[in-house]
Amino acid sequence: MNNNKPNAHVLIIDDQPEALGSLMALLRAEGMRISIVTEARRALDRTIALWPDLVLLDVHMPDLDGFALCRLLRESPTTRDLPVIFLTAAASAEERLNGLSLGSVDYVTKPFLPEEVLARIRIHLQLVKRNYSAPTLSDAPHDPEQVILNAALRLIGNELASPPSLAEIARRVGTYEKRLSAIFRERMGTSVFAFIREERLHKSQELLTDTAMSMQDIADLVGFSSAANFTTAFRERLGMTPSVFRASARTRHADN
Repeated sequence: MNNNKPNAHVLIIDDQPEALGSLMALLRAEGMRISIVTEARRALDRTIALWPDLVLLDVHMPDLDGFALCRLLRESPTTRDLPVIFLTAAASAEERLNGLSLGSVDYVTKPFLPEEVLARIRIHLQLVKRNYSAPTLSDAPHDPEQVILNAALRLIGNELASPPSLAEIARRVGTYEKRLSAIFRERMGTSVFAFIREERLHKSQELLTDTAMSMQDIADLVGFSSAANFTTAFRERLGMTPSVFRASARTRHADN
């Protein structure tokens, strides 16, 4: 699809789209096609089905907030390259940074000037390089549980030093605790927190092998309260201290 066409398809995901009436009128006057989703829980499936050119996404919505939805959009192979513009009353610096860190291309706060939003939409429709084509019947079916799992794995990896609670992880990937736990058991063969423990130790092995960081710095990065606690957990899991592991890894590297 050519994103410079005037009939670009814009999907609005907002539980109160009536507040965007002036903007929608302006977009239609530009020849753009508009679709609206008011239920955030249905938005991922609807986005995949509608195949828009760009998404305007609210943050504060019932059941599922826009940040969680954006996280899921970025983990689905079908929608990961879709440009998302947050259009929201969530105006704090922390919220703006959070939205941009999730991979949105822009963040516009309400109240807004419709002409400015239109200008931003035009820019991103021109800039985006869509490297995918419309899904066909031969494509693999959308797997919502894998999308949730991918989002949770990325979230844990990004916040390994201080991982959120199970309830918070579930909320931020658009699900609930029991479902997230079941997905991990079925697809990873382990619990969420057992995975976090293993991921901490795996990351520590990489840092021991590839860096000269101190034990305390590594402990801080992988979420242990002290170098002593890190050493104890490492020895219990791998049968050697981190120092011995590092020396062994350097010996193997020198031999190769």
